[in-house]
Amino acid sequence: MISDDELAERLRGGDEKALRTAYERHGSAVLYLAQRLLGNRADAEDVTQLTFVAAWNGRDTFDPQRGTILGWLLGIGRRKAIDRIRSTARDDRVAETVRAQVAPAEQPELPERVVDRLVVADELGRLPAEQRRTLELAFFDDLTHPQIAAVTGLPLGTVKSHIRRGLANLRQRWEVDGAASGSRSAGSTRSR
Repeated sequence: MISDDELAERLRGGDEKALRTAYERHGSAVLYLAQRLLGNRADAEDVTQLTFVAAWNGRDTFDPQRGTILGWLLGIGRRKAIDRIRSTARDDRVAETVRAQVAPAEQPELPERVVDRLVVADELGRLPAEQRRTLELAFFDDLTHPQIAAVTGLPLGTVKSHIRRGLANLRQRWEVDGAASGSRSAGSTRSR
């Protein structure tokens, strides 16, 4: 069996077998430290693996004059465990912030809105098929007038006329049924 000093020399020289030997010899100590710090076996195993990967990648930083290979590995393991603790705490803070966001409460639909929707649906059902289709495309599918013309194959002027007449019929029905209020207007459409 080789000494830790010789093991460290081989590891610094890039000998992969030395890394395996270091793991077999000191992996349990790194795992124990990580588990004590993290309190979780699965995280401790991950940290142990990260420790030996970091040791391999930073093998030229090991200085036998400053300490033993075990001390060096435990130092790396401690830093990796602290990184894991900080990362978990950060994730927990983000999750807590998300959980603390109040979801907007679903408002029960007001009876007036239900009536309005029924009036609109009934009036749409009374319109000629082409006129109804243009209104549905404009307001339910949110298409522009040129898009409606492309979808239906109707001339643009006809699309605009269908929408204008359909809205006039809806407005008239609203006024007849007493559904219109000062704040509501069936004739407002965004510019298209």
